[in-house]
Amino acid sequence: MVRRSVLFSPGDRPALMRKAPGAGADTIVFDLEDAVAPARKAEARAAVRDVLADPTFDPDAEVCVRVTGADTYRDLEALADEGPGNFDAVMLPKAGSADRVDHLENQLREHDCRVPVLALVETARGVLNAAAIADAGATDALLFGAEDLSADLGATRTREGTEVLYAREKVVVAAAAAGVDAIDTVYTEFEDAAGLREETRFARGLGYDGKMAIHPAQVPVVNGAFTPDESEREWAETVLSAREEAAAEDRGVFEVDGEMIDAPLIARAERIREYARLAVERDGGDEN
Repeated sequence: MVRRSVLFSPGDRPALMRKAPGAGADTIVFDLEDAVAPARKAEARAAVRDVLADPTFDPDAEVCVRVTGADTYRDLEALADEGPGNFDAVMLPKAGSADRVDHLENQLREHDCRVPVLALVETARGVLNAAAIADAGATDALLFGAEDLSADLGATRTREGTEVLYAREKVVVAAAAAGVDAIDTVYTEFEDAAGLREETRFARGLGYDGKMAIHPAQVPVVNGAFTPDESEREWAETVLSAREEAAAEDRGVFEVDGEMIDAPLIARAERIREYARLAVERDGGDEN
């Protein structure tokens, strides 16, 4: 599965939820948490349930529901009324420990929902426990939330992001160690495409697999930044072809266009090729 873009849609806005798949995001998230005022939670649960139960709603994307931190059981009870097979994942906000993931997994089982958990790390405690959260059995991705983390720390959010860089790096390292996806924080200035592209490329350089989006217009920018371009694909294919030749000659290190290639660069080439394949599979079209 590829999760280049993870687009949020408010759970109390049925029209927006129905339109969300049209943005082209790999994952769409119906949000019962921050996007919904406390007084509208019951209305939002009903709206999400109705959209998911509609047989005409068949998106070509992973469908996730972000449950509320305080009333997860009621969220799942409402969604399971129409059958548990209508969504593909659940997002856990403020995932501060592996115990919270395990607790949510147990609640999902009670409702006969066997779906993975996307754990949103957005508190100081969550950052400190990132490795354990990533290792929890139900966790399929770690998502880094810089805005809530900054508030929790009392930090001043800056464009450079140095105040959250340590946490951002720790989350991606924890995800990589556990073999789960790492999804980067939102970019709040949704009209600034150039800034979004720059930040997304930075996140990809850190090792992130995708990025959260708060507006449909952000999706093409994020998808583009996380899709290997032609020069990257050509480099990867050249490296992997040369590896086959080197293996036939029992050479572990070889040269490609003046660059010495060893195991780390081979792993990078394999990652590029696989991500390009997944992107083509998701978007359609031809890798070449």
